[in-house]
Amino acid sequence: MYGNFIKSEIKKWSRDSMMGFMVVYPILFGLIGRYFLPWISRRNNFSLEAYADLIIVILTLLVPISYGALIGFSILEDRDDNVLTAIKISPFGIKQFLAFRLIMVSILCFIACIYVMWFSNIGNISIKNIIAISFLASFEAPISGLLINALAKNKIEGFAVMKGAGTIIVFPIIALFFMGKKELFFAFAPGFWSAKAISSLIRGDILYLSYNQYYFIGLLYVLILNILVYKLFIKQTRI
Repeated sequence: MYGNFIKSEIKKWSRDSMMGFMVVYPILFGLIGRYFLPWISRRNNFSLEAYADLIIVILTLLVPISYGALIGFSILEDRDDNVLTAIKISPFGIKQFLAFRLIMVSILCFIACIYVMWFSNIGNISIKNIIAISFLASFEAPISGLLINALAKNKIEGFAVMKGAGTIIVFPIIALFFMGKKELFFAFAPGFWSAKAISSLIRGDILYLSYNQYYFIGLLYVLILNILVYKLFIKQTRI
């Protein structure tokens, strides 16, 4: 049953050109980090390492947004086609159906984040830390997907919500330019914790919190946020 479901999801994503592009989008991010940015650096004679944390944060945080949009529009399509109504009376069950889809997109996001950080080869981050940060960042994808569905009733509204939600990536990036307590003004953004964890690895212990504090507080925060957004989604869609 699960195998057939995965096959049907992949077919659905491949039929939609936008969804298909989002699946391979992270490959582009990795190529930009590995080849395009070093080329720009050599051409303009500036040090890429001086902006290493900023570059890796931008490339990495774009991945959960892409996969969040992917699962968000996939669920919106199912709502338009009344698939979720049919799932209610199936042996699969609506909660199991949603959980499986969210876990599936989180795993894809996790793998994609590892690829982007590792293949970009910027910042000299160890593979152990790449895996850990990718795990943290992967929880941001379900938040985006569920939020799109909680605030939108169709694909047209979904595009508007996606554009609005996508701007939240600005806050973790801005936070990189702040030290001390001021950086916590941006802590509401899910990507803040991944961004600061990356920055602490590259810059060293000069930030307000340690790597472990950014990581584990962030992990707890995104888990709680997933639960809250899931409840909002269930309430708004009345599934």
